[in-house]
Amino acid sequence: MKKSMGAKTVVYPTPVFVVGTYDGEGKANVMTAAWGGICCSRPPCVAVSLREATYTYGSIVAQKAFTISIPSQNYVKEVDYFGIVSGKHKDKFAATGLTPVKSDLVNAPYVKEFPLVLECRLLHTIEIGLHTQFVGEILDMKADEAVIGEDGLTDIEKVKPIAFALETKAYHGIGEFIGRAWSIGKEIKG
Repeated sequence: MKKSMGAKTVVYPTPVFVVGTYDGEGKANVMTAAWGGICCSRPPCVAVSLREATYTYGSIVAQKAFTISIPSQNYVKEVDYFGIVSGKHKDKFAATGLTPVKSDLVNAPYVKEFPLVLECRLLHTIEIGLHTQFVGEILDMKADEAVIGEDGLTDIEKVKPIAFALETKAYHGIGEFIGRAWSIGKEIKG
């Protein structure tokens, strides 16, 4: 039997994104966000939801662009720092020793040390309530060669992305391979 837990913002896994923007003076900034995911395949799009109170919110609105850097588990301390300090008052890159890289395609920085980057042009802004959802058209995905498998595709076990559990305020790694999509279900005869 299932127990009612009330209306909660819980899904598993919740990805950890590092959203990169430039502010009005051209200062590189990043923030950690967990409310997001892929939202369209054609055109390829990712959505991230932010509160208007964040410094990044205003930068996305002004620049009409952002990046999503996917950090590996090795950078969990830096990722947490990016989420607890405002870029309005601190230079997060200087504090962590990580490197901002200007995107070739959009007016936004990404984190050099993180294995995957999505470069996004702002496509839609949707006011939801406390959060605003920014839908970005993915113009390019960049991947470190170290996380590309023999098949030429990114390998999640090499990326080692971070997942977030809101209720327990905890970060987790991703588990092992358990089956092939659009394949393992064919074993059911129905």
